[in-house]
Amino acid sequence: MVTMRTPGADPDLGAGLLLAERVIQGRADLRSIRHCTNTVDVGNVLDVMLTGEAATRAEGLLAARRLVTATSACGVCGRRSIDDLMQGVPRLGSHMRVPGALITGLPGHLRAAQQGFEKTGGLHAAGLFDSAGGMIAVAEDVGRHNAVDKVIGSQLMAAALPLDGHILFVSGRTSFEIVQKAAIAGVPIVAAVSAPSSLAIDLAADAGITLIGFVRGDSFNVYTGFERVEL
Repeated sequence: MVTMRTPGADPDLGAGLLLAERVIQGRADLRSIRHCTNTVDVGNVLDVMLTGEAATRAEGLLAARRLVTATSACGVCGRRSIDDLMQGVPRLGSHMRVPGALITGLPGHLRAAQQGFEKTGGLHAAGLFDSAGGMIAVAEDVGRHNAVDKVIGSQLMAAALPLDGHILFVSGRTSFEIVQKAAIAGVPIVAAVSAPSSLAIDLAADAGITLIGFVRGDSFNVYTGFERVEL
């Protein structure tokens, strides 16, 4: 698999992508993941060793879909159908509740941690927060999907999944795939500074995720899972 990305946290990116593709189901499926040194493109190739069951699962998944180059954008293009992308996405039953003031504070917390954006103005970011608004992990990348994979991958590598009781906040639009990644990782609340797609809203409703958009100033929109936000 080939993906375009901003260098940095590459093992986390690889782990998050493998989880999203359901090649792996947890940290135990990864025997090792590190940069390959036996290549002319050192620093840009990951060498991943899977356990027996995960290796077998990878062969089946690759055989069931078109082999395409992944990009930093939406991954739907590598699937045969939207139904394929939704297959196996769990419905979350978290009883987490957060105050609206916590949600409106997330953009500022994420922006303060965006060192790459401060220098370039051209990177997306994703942040993982706990129920008190504390930042657990943050990542930047040219693609917001990659940033999400890096954040979730970091928690997978720390054997911290599922991420019940956490909030995923992203700096751009919320796509169908970002909601899918959150659902697989067990994140009950997904929020963003911009709009969600209609497919993202549909999947969030099906997966039991609270989806929040247009978090700007003192306001935001709640599209699904209203019961988790105290207004």
